Amino acid sequence: MPIDIKDEVAALNLGSQIRQLRNQRGLTLQDVSELTGLSKPHLSQIENDLVSPPLATLIKISTALGVKIGYFFQDSKPETRIVVDRKKDHKNRDKGSQKISDSGYNYDPLAYPMVNKFMEPFVIYMEDRKEKDLIYNNHRGEEFAFIIQGKAEIRCADQIVVLDEGDSVYFDSGLPHAYRGIDCTAQLLIIIYSPSQSPSKQDL
Repeated sequence: MPIDIKDEVAALNLGSQIRQLRNQRGLTLQDVSELTGLSKPHLSQIENDLVSPPLATLIKISTALGVKIGYFFQDSKPETRIVVDRKKDHKNRDKGSQKISDSGYNYDPLAYPMVNKFMEPFVIYMEDRKEKDLIYNNHRGEEFAFIIQGKAEIRCADQIVVLDEGDSVYFDSGLPHAYRGIDCTAQLLIIIYSPSQSPSKQDL
């Protein structure tokens, strides 16, 4: 039975979390738009769970709202300093070909109960897409990607790098970059390091 992408996006509940936190901070959509460089209509779509924000967008929003990206994936359990992830607890692990984002990938956050951390690990399912459909993102920090399964391509700083299983890449994520699977949906481990200091608008 086909899975309704909108239902999958709504189930993440990211939009309502973002709206609630924005209201708690006393910020308008215009304020967040100026801090992130994202348009008000796009932010409104995200808050209403009409679109699923890619990781780079979510990082910009979380930074503007003064939280780590892991804030949006936490559950009601008390924060712990040791986190064990089990495969069975991740809904996307066995259906990595699903697409819930126009950016061409699906993601599972890892270690999300530990909210105030400097590294944000994700398992990413990167779809095979045409060069013209690539979407470039950038965000403050550094990024590491390791290919678990399949083959992927990353474009960054005018370089095109093809990665096979077992290959990895580390780069300054402030540089515009884009990924895509090659010939199939590639599975990657991506770890994003985010600086702790508050950014200026120029950083975003």
